Amino acid sequence: MVRSLKMVTLTAGMLLAGAGTVAALEQSPLLDGRALPPLVMRLPSPPAVAEAEPGEYGGELRLLMGKSKDIRMMMVYGYARLVAYTPQLQLAADIVESFRVENERVFTFHLRRNHRWSDGHPFTAEAFRYYWEDVANNADLSPFGPPRELLVNGRPPRVEFPDDFTVVYRFAAPNPAFLPALAGPRPLFIYKPGHYLRQFHADYAEGEALQKMIKEAGARNWQGLHHRRDRPYRFSNPDLPTLQPWRNTTPPPSERFVFERNPFYHRVDRGGRQLPYIDRVVINIASNRLIPAKTGAGESDLQARYLSLSNYTALRESEERNNYGVRLWRNILGAQVALFPNLNSSDPVWRELVRDRRFRRALSLAVNRYEINKVVYFGMVIEGNNTLLPLSPLHRDHYQRNWAGFDLERANRLLDEMGLSRRDERGVRLRPDGKPLEIVLQTAGESTEETDVLELVHDSWLRAGVKLYTRPSTREVFRNRVFSGQAMMSVWSGVSNGIATAGMSPAEFAPTSQQQLQWPKWGEFYETAGQRGQPPELEPARRLAHLNQRWRDTTDRGERRKIWEEMLDIHSSEIFTIGIVCGVPQPVVVSNRLRNVPQDGVYAWSPTSYFGVYRPDTFWLSGPR
Repeated sequence: MVRSLKMVTLTAGMLLAGAGTVAALEQSPLLDGRALPPLVMRLPSPPAVAEAEPGEYGGELRLLMGKSKDIRMMMVYGYARLVAYTPQLQLAADIVESFRVENERVFTFHLRRNHRWSDGHPFTAEAFRYYWEDVANNADLSPFGPPRELLVNGRPPRVEFPDDFTVVYRFAAPNPAFLPALAGPRPLFIYKPGHYLRQFHADYAEGEALQKMIKEAGARNWQGLHHRRDRPYRFSNPDLPTLQPWRNTTPPPSERFVFERNPFYHRVDRGGRQLPYIDRVVINIASNRLIPAKTGAGESDLQARYLSLSNYTALRESEERNNYGVRLWRNILGAQVALFPNLNSSDPVWRELVRDRRFRRALSLAVNRYEINKVVYFGMVIEGNNTLLPLSPLHRDHYQRNWAGFDLERANRLLDEMGLSRRDERGVRLRPDGKPLEIVLQTAGESTEETDVLELVHDSWLRAGVKLYTRPSTREVFRNRVFSGQAMMSVWSGVSNGIATAGMSPAEFAPTSQQQLQWPKWGEFYETAGQRGQPPELEPARRLAHLNQRWRDTTDRGERRKIWEEMLDIHSSEIFTIGIVCGVPQPVVVSNRLRNVPQDGVYAWSPTSYFGVYRPDTFWLSGPR
């Protein structure tokens, strides 16, 4: 079956002829007078035609970000993907004209003819060949081989390039995670602008010229140079051609980044006008603690990042004065705040404690979620575990409620059963090695909401004889402490997709990534096919890994649902992570001039890529330019 994005596809010639309701091709006045080919030569055949209310060209969209590296959100928000989610969360073609899936093993992609990179170079199957042969299977650039998403049972696909506009991936077994990986917020890039990157590749570049570039860039070798120049997700190299609606024109570091429209972008509106409507996106960098106040002062036209429910009242008070509106979108995180006991801690005594599920259950029972809901969230949210939300067809009440009620008596009893009955003069329990049971919790320190929650957790845990300390650090230091085993526990948000269906991957619930803060080394073992990290040492974690693999191997929908249910049952019993609350509304500030932004939406990293599925290339600014 061939699936296609919910967009009409018409050839450039049909557009010019005004087929149906589509008028002659039109471009932004910003591009008038520039040394560019005519628009009909800059659009693919067929282009993608967006189904959105028609808008007007021009203007700058202002965004606020907390760090220079946050410009990567433009890759998330821009959301041009080979295969993309629609607002209804159905997978469909986007950059490609169409695709065919056979038994979840054979994936055939048909490219749009005359599609071009942002520098005007043709986008053809050569981009896929360069990635596959010269990057993914080059031992110098990819010492661990192709990424995990391209391996099935450790084996890569056979990739074929029948012609300039067709690419075929043949896997030996089903790979149901392949298309979602292409559609993700940080997409799997299986294509590269080889025409640009060859100058940094030892197989193509002239030796002396390459060595000169390596030296000028301060790189160690040609591989390091190639990696620096090839960072499509980070958006940090203005010279790297892109297929996104806007391209970065500002090299970091900077306090102000300007993204300008891509003159070769592949989408048009129903009137034949090339998207995006907005000419420029300007990202101003500010302290993340100041972003709510700056947003309230009218310094951002579209803002949700770094805003929380605690900012809602203040933002509403400035709506009329600064010409914006505050909307509350649905947040689909499995937990707004979750605690992650590090099962891979390098402290052997702590590691033994935290691997005993009685300990994790006791800590969960000792969290007064009701108090946190009332004090921090005005009683507006759902109390419970880090799991799927009621919006998911897989949701069951006991997944959310198991071991999540506030029960100090039961928590103390579990800790006593473990032999942790001795206490010091403060009433703090003693570990088996005689040290006080003091948990140092690592935090990136980016949220006052998080701080408020942790203060209440500290108070209720102390009543169970457990002393909590928090150690804030930068995000990089925070993650490195977790990955290395130095961290006893950390705090972050819960599972990213709390509305999953049985057809979506359950990988978040199995040790599959180093980024999973409860078992980073087990996840790293999976990611690197056993070359780094450690294999899971707890039987329930091994079972989760096995079930995740079974889900990947089967194409039977009923079997996939049963696998999901068992995995969710294991999590509700084992409490590998300690969810606090979920269902926290996300404030989204939208300028009154900004049109086509949905009144109601889902704000999530995955699967919606925050604003991505709502197609920001169709947003437009009314009023004076």
